[in-house]
Amino acid sequence: MSCFPCIPVGTAALPIEKQFVPPAAPPSWPAAVLNHHTCLKFSLISSNARLMDHFLLTGGTVVSVSDGGFAKGSIDLGGLQVRQITTFAKVWSTTQGGQDGVGATFFKPSPVPAGFSVLGHYAQPNNRPLFGHVLVAHDTSGTGALLAAPVDYILVWSSPDGAGHFWLPKAPEGYWAVGMVVTATSDKPSPDEVRCVRTDFTDGCETEESVLSSDMDAFSAATLRPSVRGIDARGVRVGTFVAQSSRTPSGASVMACLKNNAASHTSSMPDLAQVNSLLAAYAPHVYLHPNEAYLPSTVTWFFENGALLSQKGNQTPTPVAADGSNLPQGGGNDGGYWLDLPVDSNQRERVKKGDLASAKVYVQAKPMLGGTVTDLAAWIFYPLNGPARAKVGFFTIPLGQIGEHIGDWEHVTLRVSNFSGELLRMYFSQHSAGTWVDASQLEYLVDGDGGKSRPVAYASQNGHAMYPKAGLVLQGDETLGVGIRNDTAKGSRLDAGAAGRCEVVSAEYLGVAEPAWLGFEREWGPREEYDIGREINSVARFLPRSLKERLEKLVEKVLVGEGPTGPKMHGNWRNDEKEAH
Repeated sequence: MSCFPCIPVGTAALPIEKQFVPPAAPPSWPAAVLNHHTCLKFSLISSNARLMDHFLLTGGTVVSVSDGGFAKGSIDLGGLQVRQITTFAKVWSTTQGGQDGVGATFFKPSPVPAGFSVLGHYAQPNNRPLFGHVLVAHDTSGTGALLAAPVDYILVWSSPDGAGHFWLPKAPEGYWAVGMVVTATSDKPSPDEVRCVRTDFTDGCETEESVLSSDMDAFSAATLRPSVRGIDARGVRVGTFVAQSSRTPSGASVMACLKNNAASHTSSMPDLAQVNSLLAAYAPHVYLHPNEAYLPSTVTWFFENGALLSQKGNQTPTPVAADGSNLPQGGGNDGGYWLDLPVDSNQRERVKKGDLASAKVYVQAKPMLGGTVTDLAAWIFYPLNGPARAKVGFFTIPLGQIGEHIGDWEHVTLRVSNFSGELLRMYFSQHSAGTWVDASQLEYLVDGDGGKSRPVAYASQNGHAMYPKAGLVLQGDETLGVGIRNDTAKGSRLDAGAAGRCEVVSAEYLGVAEPAWLGFEREWGPREEYDIGREINSVARFLPRSLKERLEKLVEKVLVGEGPTGPKMHGNWRNDEKEAH
């Protein structure tokens, strides 16, 4: 690609030219508001950043709010107040390159509430509706020293059409730039265009998603996020981007994210009632494959129907108490204990099938991105992960017992804005990693309970990995047509938003008492030993030797026979979700 033309007149509308409107309004929490001479109670405005922006910009004043800081429109980072801006003015756009080859658009936040300063501009690929935000900031510390104008700007890149110019603010000593500026002319931006942030209110950052790249001048632009992300981390995502090119001076593209320096970075997190409201609004519909033989269940059903606790060196397993109270706590996954199915063969086969009627999702609520978002990790338990199937060319090959293991934990995660209560994105766990999908790209289903519209997830057949769309996803080499099948389609449905289907089992910041089974850190099933070569030879005799060897290497790489550990032993319990690459 050699150039980025401006969008020509008459070009068919791109997805980004429409603002994404959530299919349902966020939950609401009352607050008292004085608007000019009228004092009124309101709920929807306070829970929707887009409406709140309009309200404040047209003279509205919040005079009192209910206890807690969740969904109040702004967050105090310890003397630096930040707001989430979701309305933009377009500066420059191209229809070439970028995701799906349809280009990207760059915006400045507009309008901005009085007293707040822009920290940087916004960028988004053109292949989806406009849906994003950048933070603006107001120094409430009383010192006036947390924000400073840049001393200069460094020109990083100019588009070949001369209509887009990318500038890096040069921060004064003791400050960092946290965003870039895009202009439509070659004139250097005003020092008042953005503000830099004092170093102690910044944190390290990294690129997150590629927005646009070009061979010309090795130009690239990507969104930014904090480098360290976890429930205790203080880094805050600003919503800005970084751009660089071969013309960028060495070291000039280094930027930072914000840092939450408040005494408590959880002050804007939802309380338990609000968490439950969020789950009622956003908990997904999970579709199981029509041919799924291994359904989810509750943990209690699994225990009550004969689950056993085995101990290394002890030949007599112990029945697990219905509440898991006799499970050993702590100790890590030391191999000393594991769970197993009932000994009786009939009961064993019945438990393998699960019990959809009892199934629910177990939810962990946790702060992320410096307490500016709430992650609601919704875990689903299956008594058995079924055997895998491979695709080799046009053939589908059942892999015998390969991939089968007792105890299977899968999850999705809802990321909610603590500024507005709005669903931002959803994570789909897929074996050892997964993927984030923006709210604007999710599939939604309107249910019969008051017409609520909530996101959809698809669990793959037998393996139960989560996907945002129905269809086939191969683990392996799709170009060679060799891979492990992940088939999804609309079959039975677990409605996680239905009454009694969600249980909040952990919210450390609220002191929620955790069930005993959550503290069981060993495996939820015994280790299964497979002779992979023999299994493949028995089910794929007709394949050429080269294909059998390729399939064997793939199986060894992606399928293991270990029973998984419970949710608390997964890396995302205290850290951000692991993304597939």
